[in-house]
Amino acid sequence: MSIIYVLIPIAMLFVLLAVGVFFWAVKSDQFDDLDRQSVSILFDEDKTAESHTDSESNNK
Repeated sequence: MSIIYVLIPIAMLFVLLAVGVFFWAVKSDQFDDLDRQSVSILFDEDKTAESHTDSESNNK
């Protein structure tokens, strides 16, 4: 029964931490553009691969 006195404050601390992280994410505009990241994985535009192939062609 005495473990309840420890677990309840720990649970409240976790809830406050989660709410704080959520409001920080909203305040720092983490949820403004939800579509860009979900679509960006569909396109193969790797800038490092392009620059790597360009440097190989310049070495020949």
